[in-house]
Amino acid sequence: MTTTPVPVGGLRVLVLDDEAPALDELSWLLRQDPRIAEVHATDSPTEALRMLKEREIDAVFLDIQMPGLDGIELASVLARFKNPPAVVFVTAHEKHAVEAFELDAVDYVLKPVREERIAEAVRRVLGAARSDVSVDQVPVERGGVTRFVPVSEIRYVEAEGDYARLHTGSGSHLVRIPLTQLEQQWAGSGFVRIHRSLLVALPYVEELRVDAGRCSVVVGGPGDRVELAVSRRHTRQLRDLLVRDVRRGEP
Repeated sequence: MTTTPVPVGGLRVLVLDDEAPALDELSWLLRQDPRIAEVHATDSPTEALRMLKEREIDAVFLDIQMPGLDGIELASVLARFKNPPAVVFVTAHEKHAVEAFELDAVDYVLKPVREERIAEAVRRVLGAARSDVSVDQVPVERGGVTRFVPVSEIRYVEAEGDYARLHTGSGSHLVRIPLTQLEQQWAGSGFVRIHRSLLVALPYVEELRVDAGRCSVVVGGPGDRVELAVSRRHTRQLRDLLVRDVRRGEP
């Protein structure tokens, strides 16, 4: 199943449950997750279908036992969409799990829901989306103008609280995306964590330096080179990745 590409700013999700307390609790938990950009909620399957036609939705968290169109039936309808959203079932009943995964559900969460379990479901949604698409550009805003920066031009990324600063050869751009999310989303584009506050694009690494047990990398080009510290925790992984890439490039 091909899912809707995930926007760089975060997931847009729809929550569907005919019981108000459950609907409110799940919506609240999702809004606490920094990987979520928008949360829309409804207690009506019919209203859910209308919202899915009118809005860009990346994932649907839905109950199974509901009056009228139940969750399994709704998921069957969604599976016929050209770009169907990821589906996460949130239910009090285990008996529908087989049916759910036959419909390519990303996850099956049992009630009562727990914060850490919902966080895991969000991770699985992001993982499913990354396996289908790669993000080629990042929208950045400055002075009311939105530009699209190619990911291939980003040399390294620096965490600034809940924001990330993207460094390119022509300058830097601040975006409201947690570094952890970018690490997951851009792993396939050659970005690796070298420090708790830094990601680096391996194609831009020119030198690996080790001095008195301290490791650093030099990224950039002539006249525009930056040396970045590598934490001890990430040193071995980085060296292994660089050696692997060099070996792959040998004739």
